[in-house]
Amino acid sequence: MKRIIASLFQQTKINLSSICIKQQQQRSIQTSTYHFASVEEQVKEQQKRNEEVQDMPELVRDFLDPAEFFQQVKSICGINFFCGVPDSLLKDFCAYVTKNVPSSHHVITVNEGPAVGLACGSYMATGQPALVYLQNSGLGNIVNPIMSLATPGVYSLPMLLLIGWRGEPGKRDEPQHRIQGPATPGILAALGIPFQPLPDYHDGAGQALETAKRYMETAKGPYALLVKRQTFLPYSLPKRSADLEAGLSLTREEALQCVISHFQHRDVVVGTTGMLSRELFELRMKRDDGHERDFLTVGGMGHASSIALGIAIQKPNRTIYCLDGDGAVLMHMGILANIAAAAPSNFKHIVFNNGTHDSVGGQPTVAGDHKQFSLCHIAQGCGYKHVMIATNQNEIKEAMEKMRTINNDGPVLLELRIKTGHRKNLGRPTRSTNENRKDFMHFLQLS
Repeated sequence: MKRIIASLFQQTKINLSSICIKQQQQRSIQTSTYHFASVEEQVKEQQKRNEEVQDMPELVRDFLDPAEFFQQVKSICGINFFCGVPDSLLKDFCAYVTKNVPSSHHVITVNEGPAVGLACGSYMATGQPALVYLQNSGLGNIVNPIMSLATPGVYSLPMLLLIGWRGEPGKRDEPQHRIQGPATPGILAALGIPFQPLPDYHDGAGQALETAKRYMETAKGPYALLVKRQTFLPYSLPKRSADLEAGLSLTREEALQCVISHFQHRDVVVGTTGMLSRELFELRMKRDDGHERDFLTVGGMGHASSIALGIAIQKPNRTIYCLDGDGAVLMHMGILANIAAAAPSNFKHIVFNNGTHDSVGGQPTVAGDHKQFSLCHIAQGCGYKHVMIATNQNEIKEAMEKMRTINNDGPVLLELRIKTGHRKNLGRPTRSTNENRKDFMHFLQLS
């Protein structure tokens, strides 16, 4: 009897296992064939729904026209100077500003702190507030200049903060944003900055700007507008000029594929924020390499090189590759001096320079004009022992082979000058951030 029961139990386990496998396969097929609507498709669908409920205005979901909102900002608040760091939720408004405001009145700053400084200087020179745009993940970079300069208790310097609200409660988002989003209102409150969500319709936006104007005029301090997902109608940047793209043959993904083909089994990799780490994850899957050797810096833009330096110091017998981006390097460029001063012979710094903030709308960085800007000269000035530039696969191959032979004379920097853009169907890492960290730490402990 016991044998019969055991046999039946085993058969039941097998059947249940088969059912589970089939269900997983079906879900996988459904996921792979599911069409995720583009922003433009979602806007059209919403506008269609608006027509269906036009007799019930409370059900209408509006979108702000970037051009109209820009004119409201100027006419209501008297703002003529714009600066900040681009954000995906603000990309349509930022694209309009980039296209229509001369560079003398619009500065895309390397990080959010200098944008606050620029706004302070502009106000003192003109008596008119400036607009500072940023993602809420950049709030940490503005805490010091806000609290020690702009706040009414110190110099009383008004400015309008336009903040992309990633991780808004109740909305799907990436791990790093799910923490920052709910904390954003509390951070602003702790800084003494009054705020409100920006309404997604013309009259509501105008009323919000009137409130901001009154506060800036009376309290002489910063006022913030939180921008939710899909507040603005789509507005695209024009393509980068042919002069800046001349001589560039590779996309970032193509260059990255060439780079990782030269890695050895024990090499340690730190990937920067944005598209690069997503491409790295997919290329590892395609090559069946596993993910344990890569730390994907999904948040903390500009800090991948600091993380890599910390590892290089503690693991002098391992080769450490930092895969960086031009926008990320610019954001905290001072770390280059620390890297050079530490002189880790095992530190290999590879910067993928496409001259844009690719993951937040393709806004230009100052690193894209190679006639005016030289990352290699900056690294040399900081004390990097070797610097190289590559623009095609053969040059990357030669540079990677040369990097491998430089064992006792570091750090080394390789700048890869590449084209803008990325694959539209690029996925996201399927492993959690904590799974990534645990696997990576285990890999670091291997001899």
